[in-house]
Amino acid sequence: MTNNQLTVAIIGGGPVGMAAAAQLALKGKDFVLFEAGAELGSNFLDYGHVRLFSTWRYNMDAAAKTLLKMHGESLPDEEGLPLGAEIVTEYLQPLGKLPEIEPHLHLNSKVVHISRSGLDKMKDQGREDHPFLIIVENGGVYQEFEAQAVIDATGTWKNPNPLISGGLPQNNASVHSRLPDILNKDRAAFAGKKIAVAGSGHSAFNSILDLLELRKSAPETEITWIVRGKIQPSLFGGGAADQLAARGELGARMKEIIDQGGVNIVPECFIRKTDRNQDGQILLTASQKDAEQTIGPFDEVIANTGSRPDFSFLGEIRYASDPSLESVSALAPLIDPNVHSCGTVRPHGEKELRQPEKNFYIVGAKSYGRAPTFLLATGYEQVRSVIAYLTGDNEASQRVELSVPETGVCSSRPAPIELTGKPSAECC
Repeated sequence: MTNNQLTVAIIGGGPVGMAAAAQLALKGKDFVLFEAGAELGSNFLDYGHVRLFSTWRYNMDAAAKTLLKMHGESLPDEEGLPLGAEIVTEYLQPLGKLPEIEPHLHLNSKVVHISRSGLDKMKDQGREDHPFLIIVENGGVYQEFEAQAVIDATGTWKNPNPLISGGLPQNNASVHSRLPDILNKDRAAFAGKKIAVAGSGHSAFNSILDLLELRKSAPETEITWIVRGKIQPSLFGGGAADQLAARGELGARMKEIIDQGGVNIVPECFIRKTDRNQDGQILLTASQKDAEQTIGPFDEVIANTGSRPDFSFLGEIRYASDPSLESVSALAPLIDPNVHSCGTVRPHGEKELRQPEKNFYIVGAKSYGRAPTFLLATGYEQVRSVIAYLTGDNEASQRVELSVPETGVCSSRPAPIELTGKPSAECC
């Protein structure tokens, strides 16, 4: 069997991986998909209680919708805002049950190693003639698969950034690195407690707003917001100028809370280590404006500090990433938050996503590395272009059209909302 007759392997059963499967299914190309979780979209179930700020219009892939319609499946209202869990139950699960998709899925299947069959990373001669060898672990049993091409759509969710500045891991059971369900199943852990939330993105905003809602019925709840940078207008997004109304509203609500003094704020704060006092509460040793201090005590700490790619299973693959963002190298100038915070990204596809290893691609959130601005619509266009190339449609591969909603604020343009409140210098 030649390489061109082999399957395409997709790693990751989230929306972008499943979009790749749908694209391949429509083109009649054989594929196999490995998902480490027990069901499709397992990452979304980690924050199933959170309502997304992007509408269904941006959360469904065109090829996937075509397949669902072919089988008479109803689609969600494109203007509705889904919960994380609804991405799974109303979209990924019905898609995964289609006859074009289901036989090719491998759940509970974690890819632990990829290489060129019979070669290590250093071998040049005849490299592209060797298929990819993929080793998959399922319940302690290891299987080997060969593939013509590999699409890594594993995302970054399972690899959160640590709370401690500089990348040192924390070892503290009361530090939550996910999005806890503060108002429902995790309520008891937070009600009436002293809580710190670290992070400056939308996840941190959601956590703080949920804690404020909780405080209405548990008024003893104390909330502290810890931010590594300065509290400045661009942090809250573009407000009414945001082309995703719910995203703009989230930032505007957060700004209003800060202006009203609803939470304690610790800006320009770099956490160095975590400890516990004699009562078992968490103490944070931190540097703030060149002075070291102890912050706390806290009963719980929520670390909404983002996430990063996992390259551990790619040790024998020739891949390249940007040294700072850990994104696909060609994407770094388009998405680097040090340069701009715009929601728009210049069109890109297979050409920009190429890796030194031919027919190996990193797509979706993982292609953005540590950058926080990824939308699913971007990943869908990425895989459409990549799969067009892999199936021999070079013209379609090069015809890349990508348009995602702008945030309404960029470092090159002034923000339309301004702060009126003053952050506190310290919390306790």
